[in-house]
Amino acid sequence: MSEYFGGDTAREGAIDGLLSVSGGEAGSAGNGGNTGDAGNGGNADNTGDACIAGNAFNSVTSVIGKHYASGLVVRIHMRNGVIAEVEPLPEYRACGEELPFVGPGLVDLHINGYAGMDVNEEQPQTETLKRMSRAVWKEGVTAFCPTIVTNSDVQYRLMLQNITQACREDPAANAAMPGIHVEGPFISPEDGARGAHPLQHVTAPDWTMFQRWQEAAEGRIKLITLSPEWPESLSFIERCVKSGVIVSIGHTSASPRQIADAIAAGATLSTHLGNGAHLTLPRHPNYIWEQLSSDSLHACVIADGFHVPASFLNVARKTKREKLILVSDAVKYSGMEPGEYDNPLIGEVVLTSEGRLHLKRNAQLLAGSAQMLPHCIAHMVKHRICGLAEAWESASVVPSGLMGWSASQGLSAGAPADLVLFRWDGERLDIEATFKNGINVFTRK
Repeated sequence: MSEYFGGDTAREGAIDGLLSVSGGEAGSAGNGGNTGDAGNGGNADNTGDACIAGNAFNSVTSVIGKHYASGLVVRIHMRNGVIAEVEPLPEYRACGEELPFVGPGLVDLHINGYAGMDVNEEQPQTETLKRMSRAVWKEGVTAFCPTIVTNSDVQYRLMLQNITQACREDPAANAAMPGIHVEGPFISPEDGARGAHPLQHVTAPDWTMFQRWQEAAEGRIKLITLSPEWPESLSFIERCVKSGVIVSIGHTSASPRQIADAIAAGATLSTHLGNGAHLTLPRHPNYIWEQLSSDSLHACVIADGFHVPASFLNVARKTKREKLILVSDAVKYSGMEPGEYDNPLIGEVVLTSEGRLHLKRNAQLLAGSAQMLPHCIAHMVKHRICGLAEAWESASVVPSGLMGWSASQGLSAGAPADLVLFRWDGERLDIEATFKNGINVFTRK
């Protein structure tokens, strides 16, 4: 790959400023000179024949690749953090290895941790969030919701303050995390439906408590998962929606009537549908069918090959279509070696050599995912559940659209220049390069 920058010194000095003034709903920013394990951000000759040209100091960059949807070669011009033009190149011929695909940056609404870093660590550290914001670039993730799970009121506020501080201090973290996902503690107390969430902290929806969290987060909570089985649920959902927070149904044992009432109150999403559920359910009615059949609900699914079978993913895709969203539900053990690990919140967990993560005390209960979005996209396509373009959009423009983020514009003029160059051979999906607000933040060596 041929890359032309205005010089490494100019590039490194410019990235903070460029990312802090362009694109992104959270103010957006970045520190391209310090990507840590996520990559070097733009060394030459690292990704085959894709062409990246420009001067990073003035943030004018062009990328050549095969459009992820059409397969046609395009040159994407980026200026000041946004896509300036998508130029067709019908006569272009690659001078060597075949061009990679180019697609919009991946957006993950559900990340608990990654590569040993944990959003829910017992003693929250801002450096964890800063490093993780950069580390996920190598997975093609340009925006994600750090997700905190059921815990005490005090610990919630500590974790939320930690995320907020990281965003205030670090432009890259601010750009990468446009909203926080609160998963619990207003979920079902029943075994199975509760999943791996600790029972002692599960409680009924409490608006006053939630306001304390939102204050600690400085308004950054944009998504909450709850169960509508609680009597307090409907008024809580209405208040959330009125305040601009997306409400998702999950970890529930709610009745069909309660599901319908939650939707009428404003719930618009299902959290990892098919998981966080009882091991045995009535054939019908049950809360999974009710959510699948609703035209009002988007549905998040974990397509890692372990959480739900391909047959369920196929049904979810057929019923939800453009409202299907892929999430990772990744935890700190994603990207780590197989083995047994001690988790201070949920106890010992086991990561198998196949990549399945489960509770040691009950192998039937999963403890989150150890796979990221590229793996989930590949799984959907390999099992012929949908095509590459549809799978990619389910992990990028669809979640952005639900959240009301401008990245939902995809590869079009005026959209944020959050791009990914990737290769797909029918089995593997490999990320070659990632751009955040027009800045080459990761390049595979």
